[in-house]
Formats: sequence, structure tokens, C-alpha cells
Amino acid sequence: MQKKTLWLALAFLLAGSLQANAQDQDSTYKKWYVGSSLFLLGNFDRVNNPEYIQLNVGYRITPKDVVSFEFKRSVYAWPLGIPFGPSFDAAGLNYPGHARILAPTIAYQRFWWKGAYTSVYALNAFEKYMDEDDDKIGNGYTLYLNFHLGYQFKFFKNRFFFEPAIGCSYWPVRTNVPESFKAVEKKWPNYFLQPGLHFGYNFDFKKKK
Repeated sequence: MQKKTLWLALAFLLAGSLQANAQDQDSTYKKWYVGSSLFLLGNFDRVNNPEYIQLNVGYRITPKDVVSFEFKRSVYAWPLGIPFGPSFDAAGLNYPGHARILAPTIAYQRFWWKGAYTSVYALNAFEKYMDEDDDKIGNGYTLYLNFHLGYQFKFFKNRFFFEPAIGCSYWPVRTNVPESFKAVEKKWPNYFLQPGLHFGYNFDFKKKK
């Protein structure tokens, strides 16, 4: 996901402009939601398109406790530990190829005060590694643990929401990485600071009369 600086800035600008419309929990409360992430905007990058897909389905056990399942798919060609800045996507720092990820994810979210929340995500990333000729060179697995601190903004009588957050991604388990990829990764840590940009639509199933 390249050129993130620009579109992430635009996303946070949107959040700031809509902040005045945030609402407290009330009779518009809904048990279920579906959603995704503004990281989808990275797919407009024609040079290094991440082919990013994300679908979230969540259930509110209580107004403060939420569990969810997320499915993610993406392509990346750079070490995950590179921070945003001059090194991100710099020439010579990318992999000699790319990796394709399918990542079913489970999450728990806790609201503490109004829209303020913390959340934890466990991403089970099944990875297929490709070389520069687009030939498969191996399969791997990575367990990502993501931690978010954010705030939920509600719109249109709690039909829609947006959740900007500060997040940290950490991968304690990473297996079967090709040696050519490891040589590039070893320069960088196994954690990464990144924003969270979830959005969604709230609903309830209609009860039978």
C-alpha cells in the first residue's frame, strides 16, 4: 500500500470534519455490523497495487463488548517492519518478488468511555511467496497481533460509523520465509506502528412477528 501518507491524511481530515456529528449510545443501538477499512484506497496505486480486500462482520455482546471476524487479502512487496518515512518503498529495500496473503482474523473490542475503545486482533496470515518472475517459491504462515486505541464516530442515527485509531502490529510467529526475503527483512523489527481506519454499517435482524 504505497503513497499512504496522502490518503491517510485525507482520511483523518474526513474524521475531523465529521467529529461534531458523533452521537452517544441510545435507542438506535444495533447488535450487528458489517464493514471494511479505508486501506482499500491503496488499491488506486497503479505502481504497487496491494490488491487489498477486507470484510468485517461484528456482533455486540453488550454495548461495550464487541467480537468480530475479519477476512483480509493483500499483496505486499516490502518488509513489514519498515516504518513510514524515507525508507518506506525506497529503491533497493523491497523484496526480490512479493507475497500474497489470505488472513482470517478474530477480534475483541472494548469501549471504555463514550466512543473511546481498545481492541486486539489475531490475524492468521497464510502466505504464498513469489519471485520476480512471478513463480511460486514457497508457502508460509505469520501470526499478527494488532492492538488499537481509537474512537468511534457515529452518523445518521447510528447507521454508520468510522473508527480512526492508533495501532501497533506485532508478529511473534513467522514461518517458512524464503531466504531471499529473510535477507531483506533482517534489517527491520518485527513490529510496526500504523493507523486503524475501520468503517461500517450497523443493523439488526428483523424479528419474526
